[in-house]
Amino acid sequence: MPGIGVRYDLATREQGRVSVVAHRDGSRILSAYHQDDPDACALSLRLSSGETAALIDALMPTHHSPNLLSTTGLGLVAERIELSATSYWNGRLLGDTRMRTETGVSIVAVLRRAEAVPSPTPGFRLAGGDTLIVIGTREGVDAAAAILGRE
Repeated sequence: MPGIGVRYDLATREQGRVSVVAHRDGSRILSAYHQDDPDACALSLRLSSGETAALIDALMPTHHSPNLLSTTGLGLVAERIELSATSYWNGRLLGDTRMRTETGVSIVAVLRRAEAVPSPTPGFRLAGGDTLIVIGTREGVDAAAAILGRE
């Protein structure tokens, strides 16, 4: 969802449907749909970033994952930014974005189709449809999204 965030859809084992829209400001919209009509929303909740963190902790307590880095207390965010097919950066080198210099954000991986490229080098050639995993401050990630959204 360019300019808005990322949408995640989940079908449960009991054929239920849930979606989450993750906005760039950290808020989320959690929606559940009627089983007999997948277009009819039965529940929609707008959650602040703090409420989202509390829900995540309730679903997956951090004490069960001691090796995972929690970035929220450090003032960092990690997000996925999708590169559109019409992006200015489609076919260009990652280093040409000057991402770290311009925003302070690190691109820690690129997801392309069914593969992941960890720690891509400046010589990595970007392609439309790539999803870049970035980490940095909220402001830096927003700036990165604006740069990568350039058409």
